[in-house]
Formats: sequence, structure tokens, C-alpha cells
Amino acid sequence: MQNASLAATPAVEDRLEHHRVELTAFCYRMLGSVEAEDAVQETFIRAWRSFDRFEGRAALRSWLYRIATNVCLDMLEGRKRRARPMDLGPAREPDAANLNTLPEVTWIEPMPDSRVVPEGDPAEVAVARETVRLAFVAALQHLPPKQRAVLILCEVLRWKAAEVAELLDTSVASVSSALQRARATLEASKMSAATAPPSVEEADAALVARYVDAFERYDMDALTALIHEDATQSMPPYDLWLAGRDDILRWWVGPGAGCRGSRVIPTTAANGAPAFGQYKPSDTGKGHEPWALQVLEISDGRIVEFTFFLDTETVFPLFGLPLEFES
Repeated sequence: MQNASLAATPAVEDRLEHHRVELTAFCYRMLGSVEAEDAVQETFIRAWRSFDRFEGRAALRSWLYRIATNVCLDMLEGRKRRARPMDLGPAREPDAANLNTLPEVTWIEPMPDSRVVPEGDPAEVAVARETVRLAFVAALQHLPPKQRAVLILCEVLRWKAAEVAELLDTSVASVSSALQRARATLEASKMSAATAPPSVEEADAALVARYVDAFERYDMDALTALIHEDATQSMPPYDLWLAGRDDILRWWVGPGAGCRGSRVIPTTAANGAPAFGQYKPSDTGKGHEPWALQVLEISDGRIVEFTFFLDTETVFPLFGLPLEFES
């Protein structure tokens, strides 16, 4: 019997792997972090251990989502929600004195599109991208874990209330009530999948190229033309965030002037948005060193949001960016 189980291993692995990307996207929306990959691995371990009892009594996909939901709910128990700097307070002046790290805050983390966006149908790809945008994932974190699961399953994955009720071992009425409360919370935050910035189209490729060129030249006039006047900037793990193009540029020529002379390397998209590895000139005066993963949101031909993720030791390897810059 054991030999038969081992012989079936490759086939079972293939069936599980087929669902890895969509499950990672689901767990990422639930957790707001790269721990989503750990959650999927735990899902597969639990599925593997009980696969002989599964026997096709339910669709494999539904069964895996049931396990993944339970894994995420277990991981979220007793935890504080993840956040972005703009979730914690108003924008402040572009002054270095306003830079603070908050050790009690756990930040939303970026995720490469390759881990959470499936290949195939363009409509499905578009939905996957819009529903892993940083702002949308952050908005989801305002919901209690079970409401979060209900909203993702119903609104993003388009499951029927009866299917979600079966998955969560609850009633249709309970699912409908949780969905109403979740929608109300998101409406209060003025965020939904529909209001997330649209994915970058080919027409924006020229804008991105102009941005890279202007940033590497540190040409403030050229950058002014590319940035929306109401743009925002944040720099996790600092809680400071900036509102408005003027303050962003004041930061870049003031406290952030050390970024002059940076090299900006395009990498795989993050959360449905263009992403770059920024290597700034080393304080030693020799070469460049990792500084930030830049994620840009673009809307109507302008950059509307900058997120600089400064934890390069974590995010650079995730995005295939080297921790040492080679000219």
C-alpha cells in the first residue's frame, strides 16, 4: 500500500501544483505578505496527508481552498493587521525629523506578479492583477479574517454564497451578512477592486522608460512632467508618507538627495504595477548599494503613487535582484 502511495506521488504533486498560483494569490490577499507562500506550502502538506481520504468527493480546487482558508485563519489568529504608512495617520512634511520606524507595526509586503497572476485568459489575468494591488490588499486587512475570506471568495473569485457557506461550515445567511459588513467597510475606505488603479498598458511603457531615464539623471523638471500633482509616496518601514508632487520633489532634493546618481533596474512587476530595483551611490563613494524596491502606480498617463520598500535583504531576492550591484 505504501509503495502504491509513493508511486502516485508525481501525479498528486502535479494536481496540487496546478493550483499553486491562484492559491498563493488568495493567501496573499488574506495575509498581505510573502507568508502566503508558506501558507500554500502548508496547504499542500495538509492536502497530501489526507489525499487518500479525499477520493474526489468534492472538486479538488474547492477542497484546496477550504484547506488554504483554514491555514490563513490559523495564521491570522491573534495578529495585528498589516498596514501601509497612509493607514496610520496623515501625511507629514518632507523633513528627515519625521522619519520614524514603528516596531509594533507589521507592513504590507510586495509580491511578484509571477507568484500570484496566472497565465492564460486575459480577463482572468486582469482581475488577478487588480485584486493584488497594494491599496486593495491593504484595504482588505481592515476586515476581520472571516469577513476577509468571504469577500475574497465572493467578490474576487465569484463563488456563490452557498459554496462559501459550505467551505466555511456556516449558513448562507451568515455568509450574506458577513459580505454586507465587509462591503460596507471597504466602501467607507473608498476602496474596492473596481477602484484600484488599472494595470499598466503598453501605452504606459514609454512613460516608465522616461521615468527611469529622468530618475537616473535626477532631472527634477523631467520628473515633474511625469508625476501627478496629487501623487503620494511612502517608504516602509518608515511611517512617514508624503502627499503631493511638490512634497515628493522637496524630499528628493532635500533629505533624499543621497539618491542622486542612483541606478534603477527594471524587474518583474509587483502587485500588478511596474517595479524597479534602486541602487544608490554607496556612502563609501565606491559603487552602488541596494536601496529600495520601487513600485509605481500609474493612472491616466501620470505616476500617482510611489512605494519604496527599503527592506532590500527580503525583497530583492524575492524579485530576482542581486544584493550587490554590478556595473
